[in-house]
Amino acid sequence: MFSLLPVAVALKISFFWMTGLYRGMWRYTGLPDLWKIARAVFMAEAAMIFYVAYAFHFKGYPRSVFILDALLAFVFACGARVLIRSLYEISSKPGEWRNVFLPDNFCVAPSGLRVLVIGADDEGARLAKEILDARDCGLRLAGFVDDDPARIGRRIHGLPVYGPLADLPRIAAMARAREVLVSAGQQGARLRQIMKACEAAQLSIKKLPALADIASGKVSIKSLRDVRYEDLLGREEVRLDEDGIKGYLRDKIVLVTGAGGSIGSELCRQIIRFEPRLMVLFDAGEENLYSIEMELLHQHGFTRYVTVLGQVQDASLVDAVFRTHSPQVVFHAAAYKHVPMLECNPWQAVTNNVVGSRTVMDASARYGAERFVLVSTDKAVRPTNVMGASKRVAELIMHGYSGGSTKFMAVRFGNVLGSSGSVIPLFRAQIERGGPITVTDKEVTRYFMTIPEASQLIVQAGALGRGGEIFILKMGQPVRIADLARDLIVLSGKDPAEIKIKFTGLRPGEKLYEELITEGEGIVETGHEKIMVLAPSTINGLSDEEFHSRMEELIGELESRGAQFRGEEIKMILGRIVPEYCADGNCNSAVCGCGLTAE
Repeated sequence: MFSLLPVAVALKISFFWMTGLYRGMWRYTGLPDLWKIARAVFMAEAAMIFYVAYAFHFKGYPRSVFILDALLAFVFACGARVLIRSLYEISSKPGEWRNVFLPDNFCVAPSGLRVLVIGADDEGARLAKEILDARDCGLRLAGFVDDDPARIGRRIHGLPVYGPLADLPRIAAMARAREVLVSAGQQGARLRQIMKACEAAQLSIKKLPALADIASGKVSIKSLRDVRYEDLLGREEVRLDEDGIKGYLRDKIVLVTGAGGSIGSELCRQIIRFEPRLMVLFDAGEENLYSIEMELLHQHGFTRYVTVLGQVQDASLVDAVFRTHSPQVVFHAAAYKHVPMLECNPWQAVTNNVVGSRTVMDASARYGAERFVLVSTDKAVRPTNVMGASKRVAELIMHGYSGGSTKFMAVRFGNVLGSSGSVIPLFRAQIERGGPITVTDKEVTRYFMTIPEASQLIVQAGALGRGGEIFILKMGQPVRIADLARDLIVLSGKDPAEIKIKFTGLRPGEKLYEELITEGEGIVETGHEKIMVLAPSTINGLSDEEFHSRMEELIGELESRGAQFRGEEIKMILGRIVPEYCADGNCNSAVCGCGLTAE
């Protein structure tokens, strides 16, 4: 033993040093360190066995000694590190050192809000470990809730796994839990199921950040947030053809009208990823334009931009912008979109949505832009309001410009969560006041998608267009606004029985159900799973040459009536341009400006 001891010690020190064990901090010992110890011990023992076999042919050395030596070396090396880590953890929580030695029933309960983690899978276990290790996070884990029978009744990090989710009211009462935590992977239908269970148990619900964000340092485990309605939609991440998008955006001059708006600003964020040579930010709102300029400059470090403060219907300004910068790609997102507001002020829809769109399209064609993408709406389909009719007219104007060197295309989609004028901020404000929440009709439904998703698909559609198409974004299933209101009540931690939903009746220009295509429009799939297209030849009415020849005349009449603020006449002319447009005539005369006339 004494003759072999120096060799054994030298070999172990050498292999421990080679595997980096002496550079680690024992107070942070974890499973990777234990594997390192096992590897170092195995290599040291193998080297020692080789030495003894070569030098002494095992004479006088029982083979069991080498097995025992390896086992004891592993146990003591691991034990020393675990002991040091345990002492540090106990010293960091002086009031809880007794809990190490006492049974659970006699332990002092740590302070903090008692919470349950939904999901006893790998992600839930990792997040629970992070919470347990975090100091002063204000949370006390009471256990897990899972539907898997194989997990129910087991323990993870010393915490029990309860289940199933349907028994959440009983589980919460037994565990004295006040809140539920869900992981970033829980969304869509599963998240809605969890939310209903939390409603029955009268528990608030919070969402944990994604593990990737924690690992990258973007957020900490303490960054809990309320579950947002976007989580309930369960929209899948958009898959982009980045090569195709780079092909038409990289090193190009890109103009974005309405650059400070909800969609326009997100378009700017998406476009800069593809390294344009110059971004021309065009917007009529000084505050919005300044906001997106500062964001691009300070948050994204993007400096290759110019700002243009003005209105798209200003033909001289638009011409000067195209003459000065010669944009090669144009995203036209500038538009008025508030349905009741435009119903009462239809001349603004004409001035901005029709004349402004035509002005930018005309400049794009004259100055030889490569692509023009019009941001349209599902309200352009069989419109019942001025806003939808004006956007349909813009689509028809766009079709009239197709066929030249500039590839014109439009993109239709429904409501965007969180955009300006979105119903969700209104509902949240009404919930904060204690209600009631005002919903127009019990059966009204709308399509929804998120701002980033809509903007990404607009950029993607620009790569797919060959000229004259109207692209349709797949919006998923329509959502009942009454259900949306009720979900927001629950997500706000309120009792739906306490906050009433008041039905006020459809507003001027609104309809119960939105559509994405008009009867007779042919729709086909594209190379992207979330984008469909209407071929130019199948768009209703656009094959009639006589109709095209009268477009300029009718738009001239629109401009004339708009200059005189003749709302009813504007609606009549819109009906002549868009045969499927059906004005409901429900404007409230007490607040409507339709009767205004020019001096």
